[in-house]
Amino acid sequence: MKAIPYGRQSIEQDDIDAVVKTLSGDFLTQGPKVKEFEEKFAAYVGAKYAVAVNNATSGLHLAVLALDFKKGERVITTPITFAASANCVRYVGGEVWFADIDENSYLLSLESTRKLIESKPKGFFKGIIPVDFAGLPLDLEAFQELANEHDLWIIEDACHAPGGFFTNSKGVVQKCGNGNYADIGIFSFHPVKHIACGEGGMITTNSEKLYKKLTSLRTHGITKENMEEDHGGWFYEMKELGYNYRLTDIQSALGITQLAKNKVGVERRNEIADTYKKAFKSKIKFQSLRKGSLNAHHLFIIEVEDRKALYDFLKGYNIFAQIHYIPVHTLPYYKEIGYENANLSNSENYYSKCISLPMYPGLSEEEQEFVIEKVLFFLKEAKFKVNEI
Repeated sequence: MKAIPYGRQSIEQDDIDAVVKTLSGDFLTQGPKVKEFEEKFAAYVGAKYAVAVNNATSGLHLAVLALDFKKGERVITTPITFAASANCVRYVGGEVWFADIDENSYLLSLESTRKLIESKPKGFFKGIIPVDFAGLPLDLEAFQELANEHDLWIIEDACHAPGGFFTNSKGVVQKCGNGNYADIGIFSFHPVKHIACGEGGMITTNSEKLYKKLTSLRTHGITKENMEEDHGGWFYEMKELGYNYRLTDIQSALGITQLAKNKVGVERRNEIADTYKKAFKSKIKFQSLRKGSLNAHHLFIIEVEDRKALYDFLKGYNIFAQIHYIPVHTLPYYKEIGYENANLSNSENYYSKCISLPMYPGLSEEEQEFVIEKVLFFLKEAKFKVNEI
């Protein structure tokens, strides 16, 4: 069997043709494809505005800046996420506080977040960065209610979840990143994600004020609008200190064709997930799905007692599973600044058992059956050895 990774991009001829056409055009960057991608992505998730950036980490950085986050202020996020969800707060001199996850959904626990917020005086925290981990949408309606009680903003890290949705209390479907329950949404276009641009990201919002701030910060803080002086067509002004976090037209052209396939891609990911669930039901624990939600399934995660042994066993058969994630508070940088002894038992217990199995639209039925066969064989052998002892 050829190598089976945990995730990979799917690049087809129409993707290649779109990139080649852009390479042959007048604009490789700062051209019309960027705007087209932004408009199509905003329409896809149901947000008013979208801002394309060079990666999701840059998007998170710009999000906290646009929300006027200041040095020394505090934000809550989950420890079960990629480090960037926390690092963006540190970039601007803020403090990261971690709340625990729900042991079944693996998402940031609303109860744990509420408990942390209410343990401090009002105004102690400024915002929450919840994560649609593995592609499973949070109940952002409930998080928004909590945030509104305490005057907090929300940045939805939806990097795993383009196409995912939850259903609100009125029975209305709410797509991840649509801006109805969060101030800002963040998406990633890394090759292992749903939409591959090589690298890239998108910021979504329904606020015109935030949109204008984000577009300014993305391009050095330079503008040709509302200038104090105007010496001619070449003239511009730098109104604030910004960054070069732009996405190119080349990447945007690829993003447009990839976006058009995401609905089918998410459907295929759910077919793969259903096959795993059927095979593992009553045998292996996997992420729970809340009623009325659609998991976009960036990942399919199971929990096993001897995770390292399974990881090595699968690798021996050319199955390259992965671990998502090492809890952020246990990483050396965060240990050094005092998070080592945080009480996050659900997160740490989850990490001790979690392993991500291959999940991508191009995974064949034969390959998936091979993965399932090897996982079940490993568990049977492990159980046999325990019984022997």
